[in-house]
Amino acid sequence: MKWYEYVDSDRPGVISSRVRLVRNLDHCVFPAKLSVKENEEMIRRLEYGLQDIGSVDGRNYQFSMLQDMSDLERKSLRERHVFNSTIASRKSPVGLILSDTEDCGIILGGTDHIRIQILSSGLCLEKLWEDCDKMDDYIGERFPYAFDEKYGYLTSFPTNVGTGLRASVTIHLPNLSKGKKFSGLTAEMGRFGAKVWGIYGEGNENYGSLYEVSNQKTLGLTEKEILDLVNRLALQLLSQENQVRKLALEKHRLECEDEAYKSYGVLKYARRLSSKDAMVFLSQLMQGIHDHILVMEEPCPVYRLMLGIQPANLQKDSSRPLSKEELDVERAAYIRAALPDLKQ
Repeated sequence: MKWYEYVDSDRPGVISSRVRLVRNLDHCVFPAKLSVKENEEMIRRLEYGLQDIGSVDGRNYQFSMLQDMSDLERKSLRERHVFNSTIASRKSPVGLILSDTEDCGIILGGTDHIRIQILSSGLCLEKLWEDCDKMDDYIGERFPYAFDEKYGYLTSFPTNVGTGLRASVTIHLPNLSKGKKFSGLTAEMGRFGAKVWGIYGEGNENYGSLYEVSNQKTLGLTEKEILDLVNRLALQLLSQENQVRKLALEKHRLECEDEAYKSYGVLKYARRLSSKDAMVFLSQLMQGIHDHILVMEEPCPVYRLMLGIQPANLQKDSSRPLSKEELDVERAAYIRAALPDLKQ
């Protein structure tokens, strides 16, 4: 199973946690200044030196070069958050060491020489950091890092200088995000050195109501302070979401139940779904499950469905290019096949 196929029943409002660490090699210019040949040589050197990387955590890893992948494969990996759009569209050589479950990935020769990323469902930043720290030590013992006593780890972008650590938590905020004060609330997070943004758009256009909370600063904070900051703010937002949701259930329970059952019905029986409609209904389905309105015969990994209905991931399983209308048909069929029945 991939990491995003697991369902965390302890905190259903928390979708996932992620830690990302960027490092650069000592006595080597940043990737932007390397020639294509130099960059490829560096990647091959790193690949050879890290061929036993699985001994650190027991995961099974595979190495690949992004330029050997099709555009579709790169886009599908981007949709599953293995790397960002900047890496996906990069023309120069980029290496990828990826675990079978896609929860741990190491980018070689991207915007920085090395980028380690570890993800998991649920809220578990400290555990992810422990794993990432071990991985970082393993690599650092074999390839000395660029480090300054005053500024810390040196990176291609000044915003990553210091610890080089980005921690983030993705949370589901369908009720809180509808409020008039939500934009002001998220803007206020900047005062604490954090950022909140929509995964699939901003404001009312964020179909799916998924929001990521992450640190903005990496300089002047320890790794523990960064983890504590992101963890605390994510829980605060989730607590406010639960308060608004509880009030809505107390005052408008029939409307909440109607919305949840209607969403399930559309998803279970629709023959065509646009990406926007599917994300809206899946968000309402996720809320209905969280509120114990909808009880499935088996656990329903709604986030896996959200990733699976993205265009490249739908297209990847087809033997020919699909038009927009055909994608809408495939999207509905994909959800129908994966959605469990309700308990009677």
